[in-house]
Amino acid sequence: MSLRPKKSLGQHFLRDHNILRKIALSAGIRPGERVLEIGPGEGALTEYLLSVCEDVLAIEVDARAVELLQVKFPDLNVMHADFLSLSLPELLRPDGQNVIIGNIPYNITSPILFKVMDAGPVYRRSVFLMQQEVAQRLVANPGTKAYGILSVQAQLLGEVEYLFDVSRHVFYPKPNVESGVISFTPHTAPLEVPLDQLKTVVRTAFNQRRKKLSNSLKALITEHKPDGVSFNLDLRPDQLHPKEFITLTQALFNP
Repeated sequence: MSLRPKKSLGQHFLRDHNILRKIALSAGIRPGERVLEIGPGEGALTEYLLSVCEDVLAIEVDARAVELLQVKFPDLNVMHADFLSLSLPELLRPDGQNVIIGNIPYNITSPILFKVMDAGPVYRRSVFLMQQEVAQRLVANPGTKAYGILSVQAQLLGEVEYLFDVSRHVFYPKPNVESGVISFTPHTAPLEVPLDQLKTVVRTAFNQRRKKLSNSLKALITEHKPDGVSFNLDLRPDQLHPKEFITLTQALFNP
């Protein structure tokens, strides 16, 4: 039982059982937890998840895959839906004992990551297989080319870890890029600033990443603190550590 991958959905099916087993084990699923799988496709990873968890909820946008999954796993809870259109807390147990996992499509990796990270501690841990370049951005250090919006928000909202590489040769069809697996554990303590304010500052700063903050944030400085900001604005955004964006946000919105 197999599907013809749809290019429009960014489908690349992982066929290596050793990697699939390794991803499932990386989630550290505990007894009684709910596992939310995003984009199960043919169900290769689903099979391993069901072997360690009784409560697996699979979200799949491809109607063909939904039908296949229902045949392969009659007891699996499958929802035919676009994950990005759903309310994440409504899919999970209210006690937070949830794990999110998935081989997520390259073309919508960032929206999925932002949706999951922004949700906060409604889940305990997430594990994703994704394009290696994006995975490396999540753990990038200041001053590096990969460091940017995704790095700052991921590292402020939780603990992110790059787990291992996955070769392009274990997928069908074979993608043009390498992949990597990351884990993200959301912080339980709230941010020191409102998330929407932080996002505004980070995105505005990195929209002109080669410019000094005094230039890239000029509109925000004018709007929120005409007399200037008690922060070193001669730096570029990629020179700031994630925590310094908290300080910068406080300076701009709470002078």
